[in-house]
Amino acid sequence: MEGPFAVQVTPNWEGLRDCILRKGTPDRVYHIELFLDQEVQDAICKRYHLLDSLDEDDPFFLLRRQIIIQRFLGYDYVRCKLDGFEMTLKGEAIPDTADLQRAGGRQFMEEHKGPITNWAEFEAYPWPKLTDVATRSLEWYEENLPDDMCVIMGSGFTHFCENLTWLMGYETLCYSLYDQRDLVAAISQRLLEIFQQALRRVLEFERVKFIWGSDDMGFRTATLISPADLREFVLPGHKLLAQMAHEAGRPYLLHSCGNLSAIMEDLIEDVRIDAKHSFEDVIEDVVTAKRRYGDRIALLGGIDIDFLCRASEEQIRARVRKTLEECLPGGGYCLGTGNSVANYVPLNHYLAMMDEGRKFKP
Repeated sequence: MEGPFAVQVTPNWEGLRDCILRKGTPDRVYHIELFLDQEVQDAICKRYHLLDSLDEDDPFFLLRRQIIIQRFLGYDYVRCKLDGFEMTLKGEAIPDTADLQRAGGRQFMEEHKGPITNWAEFEAYPWPKLTDVATRSLEWYEENLPDDMCVIMGSGFTHFCENLTWLMGYETLCYSLYDQRDLVAAISQRLLEIFQQALRRVLEFERVKFIWGSDDMGFRTATLISPADLREFVLPGHKLLAQMAHEAGRPYLLHSCGNLSAIMEDLIEDVRIDAKHSFEDVIEDVVTAKRRYGDRIALLGGIDIDFLCRASEEQIRARVRKTLEECLPGGGYCLGTGNSVANYVPLNHYLAMMDEGRKFKP
């Protein structure tokens, strides 16, 4: 096959696990992404005719589609979430200007006042009930996912800091940390109880081999709330989920945007994450992070999104090679973007990154 898929990749979820757990230099480059925007997936399916053999009326069409896309791109896993697990939030949409335009626009959370700003709203809030949550997708993957692939579980039940900012509104949360700390504590505790139940249910499925927590806790120069408040209201939740995952023999990966330098020791030594994801060059590039933390955790992704959008394909390939030369020895590194494959990333730039990873010889 010509183009970015000339080098064939056979999925091997056990190799991915060994790489993340730093069990030595892997036999090939392993790729990982938090997600690919739907528009990107659609464009890839159309360009390479991936869905020609699928029946769109199949009730499991979307799950079969996901397997085909992931295998074609060279990933060793599919991402999955609990069906129907949603939080009621406030948001707004603006027009999407990306080349792969999103019909419904780009969604943003209400940052001033969320659905819970006082005790009455806390009591009235429709908290998710695990009795209303389904595991239909997990059950199907349990029976139908190819043996050389696994499920990486995340999305929905690991957003401790994010849900504090979303449920209260970031502005309201900041005020409440001063004058309504009991309400912040109550929301944090309720989230922990719900997420603990959700993870307990997830861990019943053998094909789930990784738990990927996702919880943005910072911005360019600091954490969203103080390190002390994160230690009180956020990190205990991740610590409990990581402990549950480890007791079940699953690594706990963490995606978190922002400058987390003030709490990295907490995440490594207390929460005990196995891997960190999300890197921006303006904060700390992944090569620097690998040198600083790579003897204790894995580092995932790190090909900066802004760079991936603006650079030439030749520059992208050169950076991928340099990153792999620095980060791959000994394991503990998987190639991917600094955040996710957003619909404004030029498709050929993403494919150039993938192709260079396939061609690299450890």
